[in-house]
Amino acid sequence: MKRRYRSVVDVHLVLRRGGLILLAERANTGFADGGLNLPSGHLEEGESVVDAVIREAREEVGVIVDPPDLRFLHVMHHRGASGAARVGFFFEAVRWEGEPVNMEPHKCAGLLWADPGALPPNTVAYPAAGITQCHRGAVFALDGWG
Repeated sequence: MKRRYRSVVDVHLVLRRGGLILLAERANTGFADGGLNLPSGHLEEGESVVDAVIREAREEVGVIVDPPDLRFLHVMHHRGASGAARVGFFFEAVRWEGEPVNMEPHKCAGLLWADPGALPPNTVAYPAAGITQCHRGAVFALDGWG
């Protein structure tokens, strides 16, 4: 009998200012260090994707986002080079409280505002694909499935 498939679920936050989006440089994590990523993280047990993206906003960049100020942008079913898959939900905060700051200097080398239509070459491939799809207005995409 086949086992039921289970996937990692992650959330990604898009903060926009003057046509630019906020990216964070990964550091000391053992995965894609030196790469740029959206503020993001994994869903925790018992947590909704909305609660997760709000938590990640506070933990990673110190901003407070209220649920009505989130706008769903995109969902991506991604498969990495190793074959491991995940489902990522991308949300935009249309309003937030506070100024984005690096709240995790032990895991982040700094923050950068970037053009979503011309991402820096060191943007991590998976979030870059999601950002590109969001920028195009697509609400769903497969990534890495051949």
